[in-house]
Amino acid sequence: MIHYRVSYENPLTFYLQIQLTLDVAADATAPLELQLPAWRPGRYELQNFAQKIQRVVIEDAATGQLLPYRKLTKDRWEVPNAAGRTVRVRYNFYAHQMDAGGSWLDETQLYLNPVQALMYAEGRQLEECELTLALPEGWQLACGLKQTAPNVLSAKDFDQLADSPLIASPTLTHQQYEAGGLPFHVWVQGEALVNWPKLLADFKAFSEEQLTMFGGFPVADYHFLNQFLPYKHYHGVEHHNSTVITLGPAELIMSEGLYKELLGVSCHELFHTWNIKSIRPAEMQPYDYSRENYFRTCFIAEGITTYYGEYLLARSHVRTPAQYFEELNTVLRKHYDDAGGENLSLADASMDLWLDGYKPGVPDRKVSVYHKGALAAMLLDLTIRQLSGHARSLDDVMRLLYEEFGKTGIGYTEADYVRIVNEVAGRDMHTYFDKFVYGTAPLQEPLDRVLHTVGCQLLVGENASASEGHFGFRTVVKNERTEVTAIWPHSPAATALTVDDEIVAVNGRRVDMNLQSLLSTGEAAYEVSVFRQNRLLTVTLDATPGVSFGQRYAIDRLETADAAQQRGFQQWLGWEF
Repeated sequence: MIHYRVSYENPLTFYLQIQLTLDVAADATAPLELQLPAWRPGRYELQNFAQKIQRVVIEDAATGQLLPYRKLTKDRWEVPNAAGRTVRVRYNFYAHQMDAGGSWLDETQLYLNPVQALMYAEGRQLEECELTLALPEGWQLACGLKQTAPNVLSAKDFDQLADSPLIASPTLTHQQYEAGGLPFHVWVQGEALVNWPKLLADFKAFSEEQLTMFGGFPVADYHFLNQFLPYKHYHGVEHHNSTVITLGPAELIMSEGLYKELLGVSCHELFHTWNIKSIRPAEMQPYDYSRENYFRTCFIAEGITTYYGEYLLARSHVRTPAQYFEELNTVLRKHYDDAGGENLSLADASMDLWLDGYKPGVPDRKVSVYHKGALAAMLLDLTIRQLSGHARSLDDVMRLLYEEFGKTGIGYTEADYVRIVNEVAGRDMHTYFDKFVYGTAPLQEPLDRVLHTVGCQLLVGENASASEGHFGFRTVVKNERTEVTAIWPHSPAATALTVDDEIVAVNGRRVDMNLQSLLSTGEAAYEVSVFRQNRLLTVTLDATPGVSFGQRYAIDRLETADAAQQRGFQQWLGWEF
């Protein structure tokens, strides 16, 4: 067994003291190599957690003798003379990142994502691990791992340990509900007035909907670890049998706006227990924490989960169809916020998560596997429903993935997913994949077509902003400066303006929170004065009648629907039309 110990001396410094102790076989010929993870599952980019490590000391645990070591990479250490010794590794870890993938230490709590802070011995990731926490008396501990003694946690291997976040504090609150005969724990750290009867009823409803859909659960229990913060925040991360959700401000947690976010992210992260934690891509069997784990199927892992995260709230009657459409319309807005969909496929965007998938990046370069992935999943679901008269759906695809790969621990490939989709659809679906997964074909027309089969439609609205709708550029006001932040390709703005231009005047009139009115006078051309790289220029914006940019899309019910469409609506959402 490999032993870890986490303690702290002064929470005001945010430094945890980490200790790793392991026996090295006497006949070991290779040096002991210690690796700190460079990334964490759930966020597919290198995060270089070694930046948070201070003062590594390696010694013989029996004698206290210091052992020489050297760094092989930015996050790997080599200990050459470890054979036959019990090696103890000590270092400090800076726990000052309050989000769902981070770690945090202060006087009130210890919150730890082990994947950030714990080294592992290369080649020994499958050995059982034990984690001891040095906590003040009276503190509670929330974690998905088994407690074998007070403040002692046991994991079958490093992967389970790394994937089991914990919160310890004297102020944790806990409630529990049962779904499918299994216990679900809801932990809250933070000052929030929670309406527990409502929350537990809603959580039970969407949990049972998911359990019914898959016909089983990959784990024996589940833990929602909630950090309700005193400031605005939103983040969630999935784990083996738990999730961490950081949300705020805490005092508004039961308000309509923030509570819907809590429901959405909680349903989303629970769905991940099947879709990525259990149904895992072949490229991640097992995880390699030392480098990128490239995979082209994140549109399945995140796109399908994003679709179901909101859809199942409606299907379980936690949210109404109108509330569901509001969330769908947010996804549509984010997807159509730029022209990136014309330039990168979903499959390639999955690979590029490791490149720049979590930041805006250069203009119009990419698509989101979350947003386009969710729309592509809805298109597939409704297409399968149409082809089968609602006898089959994307539910069947996910169930088969779970049966064939989730329950067996075998990683699935792109080809496996295509095969199962074809099987469920009852026909070759290569056109769908070629256009919407491996290609960049527009989604609007096919989405509208399948939405009609369930009594709904895709609505198109003009952009109300004159600068964006008519001329194709978006601005933001920073310190009373109006700056160009985005330009639509092939728009009038594309031939006159550039990102970062500061617009100071239109037709000789100073721009001061009045840009839209100055560009709405109906003239054929406008003289726009800008500072570009601190030089004053005047450019001409020519209006293009009948052409608009940044159109807004929304999904809603048809005003009138025939019997088949109304029946389709009920079969899809579980609500009467």
